[in-house]
Amino acid sequence: MVTTSVLYLPIGRKTFDLQVGQNIFEQSAVWLKETCATVCHPDGILTSVEELETFLESVETKEIDTIVYQSVTFADGEFIAKVIESMDQPVIVWSVREPSVGGRLRLNSLTGGNSTSHVLRDRKHPFSFVFGNPDEDKLQTLLKQQIQVNRLIWSLKRLTIGVVGEHPAGFFFSDVNEEQLQSALGVKILPIDLYQAFEAAKKLPEEEWKPVIHQAEQQVVGLNRSDETVKRFAQFTTYLQKYIGEHQIGGVAIRCWPDFFIELGAAACSTLSHLTEGGVVSSCESDIHGSISMYILRELSGGKAPYLGDLVHIDEAKNSVVFWHCGAGAYSLAHPETGATAGVHPNRKMGLTMDFGLKAGKVTIFRLSYSQQGYRLLVMKGEALDSPQAFDGTSVEVKLTNHAEETLYRLMKEGFEPHYALVYDDIADLLVKFGKQVGIETVVL
Repeated sequence: MVTTSVLYLPIGRKTFDLQVGQNIFEQSAVWLKETCATVCHPDGILTSVEELETFLESVETKEIDTIVYQSVTFADGEFIAKVIESMDQPVIVWSVREPSVGGRLRLNSLTGGNSTSHVLRDRKHPFSFVFGNPDEDKLQTLLKQQIQVNRLIWSLKRLTIGVVGEHPAGFFFSDVNEEQLQSALGVKILPIDLYQAFEAAKKLPEEEWKPVIHQAEQQVVGLNRSDETVKRFAQFTTYLQKYIGEHQIGGVAIRCWPDFFIELGAAACSTLSHLTEGGVVSSCESDIHGSISMYILRELSGGKAPYLGDLVHIDEAKNSVVFWHCGAGAYSLAHPETGATAGVHPNRKMGLTMDFGLKAGKVTIFRLSYSQQGYRLLVMKGEALDSPQAFDGTSVEVKLTNHAEETLYRLMKEGFEPHYALVYDDIADLLVKFGKQVGIETVVL
């Protein structure tokens, strides 16, 4: 079942065959309720703009994330114009098949969908179109995918990324143009003072941060609770979790070095791992678009923990590449033979970090990329191999679907950022649909 809240609007006119239309409505409502967490719909087909308006006034639309507008029969553009007067949610326009060919045109649903799509495009309202009857497998697949994409678009408009400290010098890719981000996706940025966070975290009473250590012990092999860096990890994580809850933050981008080592006396990696495992995506080096990339993957994969890493190695003979980072990775991503293992930062030799190779499985690699030319999406697919851990820290070897060396040179030529998000799922098609829906160029490699 898709975690989504759908407003289903069956639209028709009495001059067409509403007996056939009623069957379409009933089948559609049943399927939507079986597929989506919440579905709101009228008792029958809405046959006038006045009926539509009355129904909309009775609906709490705030939590609706997608509108399924079904042209049960032909209806003019007044209907959809009334809907988007007060709602900004993306629309799925759904036309159904004619019940018979020859004689009277009984539904004329396709023309209704055409008219509706024209209005939406003309008024620059996000929409997609699907065609088919509610019992068709292909139609059901398309609807389910588009509902997931619409849910993502809705949630991005309500997403706040907490940026804990400015990005390190020269890490230009970690920065953001807030106005352009808001315009493109609706995501908001909330700056958080890193040094104030350090001081507040150190002052937390022990009874507040001890549960984080207990929780981590259940998932991390070799965690030493008496280590001072483990205490610092728990303190900072606890402080940030409280701040996240109070400000309804959906993801964070954290300046990890050198400040964590110098001022806190511990690595940031374990906090990133812990938060991502708990559902709040977290990127290092204050990579804002990296955090958003992770969020998009988590949403489209049904809540699976994503990973963020550098592309650090290529093996032409195996057609594989390695993604790595210093020691951040959600606990559940570890290879099952080792589990998530506690370690120290490979360069600074300070804990607490994760030190493991990631598990095997199909993966989608993704980046919400930004340059002075605007936004674009990068989408790649591959298979995470059951390989020995490649480097200290966290890493995964991925056999790419396409030619690895050609992909490498294309990435460099196109100037994509060096942080890549990855999730254990095949959601490439959903990402392409997302790109089309929001009007962002999508590069598939």
